[in-house]
Amino acid sequence: MNHGRVAVLDIRSSEVSVIVGARGVNNTFVFNASHTESYYGYEDGKFYDTDQLSDVIFRAVSAVEKTIGERIRSLYVGVPGEFVRVIPKERTVGFPRKRKISEREINALFESGKAELKGYRFIRATSMIYITSDNRRVVDPIGLHATSLSGLISYFYCSDYFTQTLESIFAKARIELFYLPTQLAMANYLIPAETRDEYALLLDCGFLSSTICVVLGGGLMAQETFWVGKVHVIGSIMQAFGLSYEAASQLAVGANLYVKDGGTTEFEFGGEHYEIDAAKLAEAVKEGMDTVCEAISGFLEDCSGRELDFKPLYFTGEGFADIRGAREHITNRISRVAEPLAPKLPYYNKLSMSSRVALVDMAYEDNRRRGLRYRLFNTFGG
Repeated sequence: MNHGRVAVLDIRSSEVSVIVGARGVNNTFVFNASHTESYYGYEDGKFYDTDQLSDVIFRAVSAVEKTIGERIRSLYVGVPGEFVRVIPKERTVGFPRKRKISEREINALFESGKAELKGYRFIRATSMIYITSDNRRVVDPIGLHATSLSGLISYFYCSDYFTQTLESIFAKARIELFYLPTQLAMANYLIPAETRDEYALLLDCGFLSSTICVVLGGGLMAQETFWVGKVHVIGSIMQAFGLSYEAASQLAVGANLYVKDGGTTEFEFGGEHYEIDAAKLAEAVKEGMDTVCEAISGFLEDCSGRELDFKPLYFTGEGFADIRGAREHITNRISRVAEPLAPKLPYYNKLSMSSRVALVDMAYEDNRRRGLRYRLFNTFGG
């Protein structure tokens, strides 16, 4: 694609988006085209309807191609947590004598822990921390001299089902696919490096499912996906007021948890006028959110350790994006400070945009590394 642009396919649990963009000045982005389509989603590692998935993907791809005026030849596909396995490993490589650490030694370290995983395809390895032979803990060891190099490495695997499904969809399209772990991209883009170096917690709350991660350095120590999300808030509203799914979905947008006793929320749907008790609505929304909070609490119990004590929970994604008071309720419910994270970009500074921007960021960097200029630069020691 011209002008250093990359094309990304962001697959969420209720919609897919295709975005074309490139990095601009001062680490900003220039987005040339974007198109989003809703679909049925997935559960238990399977898409509900692969034919529908294929249709919505190609509608999005076609819309973007029409906007930019050229064919997409390569596509970076964000793999949601539902289809990803993360395996952390401690690895060490030794050298016959002290040597200067370069990309070659780092690649050897990564390769030493790379292994086959039945039902999955290896897609990425990233470092959480490096340790040199003189016990220096560093984020980037390149240029240092050592007789050995150790590291805590995250190995990412994508399910064969996911890759086979996507490759079947694109079989006749002549589009090359590259796979990116969505939550890793979000963690590295949204959370400052100095925060990640001391452990961090990230919740990507989606519509049907949510993924929580323990972040360290440039990798993930742990990741787990739960079948909880915004749909549970909608379901709670449906049950509380006897509303249809569509009406409850509309009512969930902009829900306000700050409301006190008294007052009503009015809205129009299907030609009918509704007056809803505002306090009762807030309680219904909280009840739906508590389903997500219970999953978070269970995960944190399993990952308990001093490293995570007093660490805030950063949350992003479309799940709680338009609920006023979500931060305070999560904080109270899990007894841990919760902080929303969104891209610091005009128009895209929304929780629901986090995965799209983060994937473009990771795709752009991967594309740059694959470029001829980058390879020549490193080969000849520029």
